[in-house]
Amino acid sequence: MTTMSGTVHASAVLVGARAVLIRGPAASGKSRLALDLIEAGRCGIVRFARLVGDDRVHLAAANGRLLVRPAAALAGLIEVRGLGIVRCPHEPCAVVGLAIDLAAADAQRLPQPQARQTELAGIFIPRLAVASNAAALPMVLALLRSDGIAASAHDDVSPFGA
Repeated sequence: MTTMSGTVHASAVLVGARAVLIRGPAASGKSRLALDLIEAGRCGIVRFARLVGDDRVHLAAANGRLLVRPAAALAGLIEVRGLGIVRCPHEPCAVVGLAIDLAAADAQRLPQPQARQTELAGIFIPRLAVASNAAALPMVLALLRSDGIAASAHDDVSPFGA
């Protein structure tokens, strides 16, 4: 059974076996974090990282998982500040394993457990709220490496392979 959730203003990067969905207001650093994660994959900081979509992505719930796809018109494109829009290898679809909210008003130094998840299209996803002007990449990498992101009931391996 598939239930569409629609198009959202976000970027997504497949990191290992699961996608990181990056949300936030305009100019909050969504494309920058996506590029940083892709570079972490190139450098071996994470096993694998590839763009799914930048700026606009489609979300859909399917069989208890949240799927993300690039918006057709933007597939394979990412904004690089100072360079403009550039082509980038991309994945056509991925399962979301983590949501990052940049410039989050509810970001806390020691978040409560309920703040560490979000519901999207009826699917609960682990969430990291990042305050404005905070360096997101170190927090995201620490979370991906921690036991804080456990494999879903459908998986036998770590969702990120990191």
